[in-house]
Amino acid sequence: MITIKGKGVSAGVAAGPLYFYQRASGSIPRYQVEDRGTEWERFKAAQAKAIEQLGVLAEKAREEAGDDAAMLFETHQMMCEDMDYEEAIQNAIADEGLNAEAAVFDSGEFQAEAFAAMEDEYFSARAADVRDISRRIIGILAGVVEGGIDSDVPVVLAADDLAPSETVQLDKSKILGFVTSGGSGSSHTAILARTMGIPAIIGAGDQLREEYAGKEVVIDGGEGVAILDADEETYAKLMKKKEELRKRQELLGQLKGKPNVTKDGHEIRIYCNIGDPKDVPPVLENDGGGIGLFRSEFLYLNCDDYPTEDYQFEAYKKVLSDMGGKEVVIRTLDIGADKMIEYFHLPEEENPALGNRALRICLNRPEIFRTQLRALYRASAYGRLSIMFPMVTAVWEVEEAKKMCEQVKAELDAEGIPYSDHVDVGIMIETPAAAVISDRLAKVVDFFSIGTNDLTQYTLACDRQNNDLGRFFNPHHPAVLRLIKLVAENAHKEGIWCGICGELGADLELTETFLSIGVDELSVSPRAVLPLRQKVRETELGAVKQKLIDELMGD
Repeated sequence: MITIKGKGVSAGVAAGPLYFYQRASGSIPRYQVEDRGTEWERFKAAQAKAIEQLGVLAEKAREEAGDDAAMLFETHQMMCEDMDYEEAIQNAIADEGLNAEAAVFDSGEFQAEAFAAMEDEYFSARAADVRDISRRIIGILAGVVEGGIDSDVPVVLAADDLAPSETVQLDKSKILGFVTSGGSGSSHTAILARTMGIPAIIGAGDQLREEYAGKEVVIDGGEGVAILDADEETYAKLMKKKEELRKRQELLGQLKGKPNVTKDGHEIRIYCNIGDPKDVPPVLENDGGGIGLFRSEFLYLNCDDYPTEDYQFEAYKKVLSDMGGKEVVIRTLDIGADKMIEYFHLPEEENPALGNRALRICLNRPEIFRTQLRALYRASAYGRLSIMFPMVTAVWEVEEAKKMCEQVKAELDAEGIPYSDHVDVGIMIETPAAAVISDRLAKVVDFFSIGTNDLTQYTLACDRQNNDLGRFFNPHHPAVLRLIKLVAENAHKEGIWCGICGELGADLELTETFLSIGVDELSVSPRAVLPLRQKVRETELGAVKQKLIDELMGD
């Protein structure tokens, strides 16, 4: 029996085979081959597999977002069989004796550079397509598994950590839980686990070894422990705990339909955070009052090129329609920092968390922002939409973003395309700058939503992704909580609401504090809704409010 200890970031117990995420190597193998005919057949087999994969993706895109979304993958299918592309690869293998991976890479780069040099915008954009199909074929040649999991049974997925682009591609039906050697409580692996309602452990370090692949493992996401080849007594104990957690969830189910009201009548809204239209069923199943954060960047992470207006429209429309009139707050594109997308061609930065990210990218590249805003406003005709801008530090940024909203609405009016006249526009408070000037920002928006992960990072000068910082990353720090109190007060002075959409919203140790300082809404992972509702309903706010405020302010 081997025990691995880490940090539990999503509660629950799961058991199954340990499977290490299969990631493509960053380097392209390059060598001379003797049997050039066999090497050509290797390429042809990988090419056929790529075309098959792209066909599956096209049908999936057509079902989820219509013909325009499917067209990208169908175009890639045709490019895989392009005569010039294929002939260049054949020559590299037959004439130069290159292995298939190197031949595909060299031929793809040559064609991509030729496209990129063209003045015509349509053809220059094809450079990214050629590189993408080349990467796909090279991945198949190297034995890389689509989606990172090649297993007939569900697994406990192990990795160093997973990037946002990798979490998007996972076959979630095959994941029982996560164990990572790195990561942090606010990493995307942790966020995904909480959204899925499955156990997760991060920070296992070098205890997590590839030699353990295939071993049976039981993980306890609450305690942060993974046990390999557990003995009968330990296994039985953890299975008993799993059953107890299941029964507790059933009991919490009795709270469905009940209001989020304290014993003395103070009400708060409890919404959910999602990253994909497929996350809506858990929101409804757990009785979420709405969606307080839809991370729209995951639509971009799930594409090989800039998602079209129609592709985004269909995704937003589906979420709004499925929520049946409940409020849906969609955050505009928030990439950069730890969420990099290759086709954006963002330059490397020494401090990406402080660099070109989120709203800054949208304001610097208005053509991308305009496409998203058009899709959002078109979708607003199908439900109750609110739009939220991330990473705000100044009033002028909000005013410029709102000006683009007005331009988009004027365009839609001119084209006779319907949209709702009741779309609220708000911002995320993630920086100390935004918190300190929240009195001014409250005059130009309809609501605030506090992103506590980044607010903690920037307030404490503590990288949220660096698990080694451990106790120094403290979301309970008085400076963070005082900023939240300031933001809530300034929101209410201007008659707008203030919510929390960061992970801190689900921290039951702070529920009474948030109620005391006047937070109007908490947006959490779907599985956190009912435990949070129970905590709210057990609270008698009058008995603790002043005491908690005095403690927070040091009086």
